[in-house]
Amino acid sequence: MPRQLLDEALIHPSIRSRMGDRYEETISEVKNSAASSPVLVVGMRQNPFCKKVRKNLDSAGINYSYLEYGSYFKEWQRRLELKMWSGWPTFPMVFVNGQLVGGNQEVNVLLTSGELKKLLDNEND
Repeated sequence: MPRQLLDEALIHPSIRSRMGDRYEETISEVKNSAASSPVLVVGMRQNPFCKKVRKNLDSAGINYSYLEYGSYFKEWQRRLELKMWSGWPTFPMVFVNGQLVGGNQEVNVLLTSGELKKLLDNEND
């Protein structure tokens, strides 16, 4: 099912410009890193699930890039913009070959099933 987004026609013209490019630099950084890194973890300080997913990737011997955006009290607006852009409601956000695959729980399923290594191997073929 496609994600529901408010139709642009239902947004008053006077506020449209404030909605689209507020944190474009952050979104561009994530897009570029996801495109250039086989595995990208987007996280935040103090979040135990961000630490867990990185530890599990390390244990599996999978290299990844990591972008960190603040803590619970700092840079929350940048993280909110990433959530709105991606549609993923929590951190971490993990991208494999540029595709959002979820967070800690979803990555653990991919690791356990061997699917993550298959996704990475398919990219190298």
